[in-house]
Amino acid sequence: MTLSRRSALIAVRREIWRGLMSEIRYFFSNPVAEKVREEGRVEGREAGRVADRAEMTLRILEWRDIPVPDAVRERVLACSDLDQLEVWAQRAVTAERAEELFSG
Repeated sequence: MTLSRRSALIAVRREIWRGLMSEIRYFFSNPVAEKVREEGRVEGREAGRVADRAEMTLRILEWRDIPVPDAVRERVLACSDLDQLEVWAQRAVTAERAEELFSG
């Protein structure tokens, strides 16, 4: 390969690289992309709170030596309503049976 051909290839590669980097910078600085990323972070935090509350509700029952049937466990873990999980967690403190979480 001649020196001029090699120099031309290097120049083409450099331009391709600059173009790619420009697109990447645009993606990370784009306000729409930032909004989408922030929404994802918020949804992730919310999902984490829901999962934590569900686990806490089940743990309260287990700490109190109250058997937790699979149907109760599945219903608690399937719930995505943080307010409902809070109600169930409060009921778990005084319930005599796991099924009492859902009565009220």
